[in-house]
Amino acid sequence: MDLTGEERIAANRATVWNALNNPDILKACIPGCEQLEWVSETELEATLAVRLGVIKPRFSGAIYLSNLNPPFSYTISCEGKGSIAGIAKGGADVALVEDGNETRLIYTVNAQVGGKIAKFGSGLIASTASKIATRFFEKFNEAVSAA
Repeated sequence: MDLTGEERIAANRATVWNALNNPDILKACIPGCEQLEWVSETELEATLAVRLGVIKPRFSGAIYLSNLNPPFSYTISCEGKGSIAGIAKGGADVALVEDGNETRLIYTVNAQVGGKIAKFGSGLIASTASKIATRFFEKFNEAVSAA
């Protein structure tokens, strides 16, 4: 599943970049995020619970930052394992473009699942992943614009 989009954020690029690297802001914006903390300069540990149809599997895993080009762009990749649900992998390429007093956050998100969770069907999984990504970028926009 691939999803592309753009958010116009009422803040300068440096402010948006700093927010993209702030685990407190990210935790507040990621739907279902229960824990998010740095373990190195380019890796975070995360735990989140995702509603998928009638179940709510919990995933724990790592988030990696790569292709770092501060304050212009980076790639964020994650891999999580759920106890009985299976695995979820995903990532996003994120670019920041200053546009006057605002910043355009341009993203391409991809997601994959395996194991028991994959039995729910690609339609439900794609829909859920799309909702999570859309909600994250909307909440992130609100949080950064409000600051």
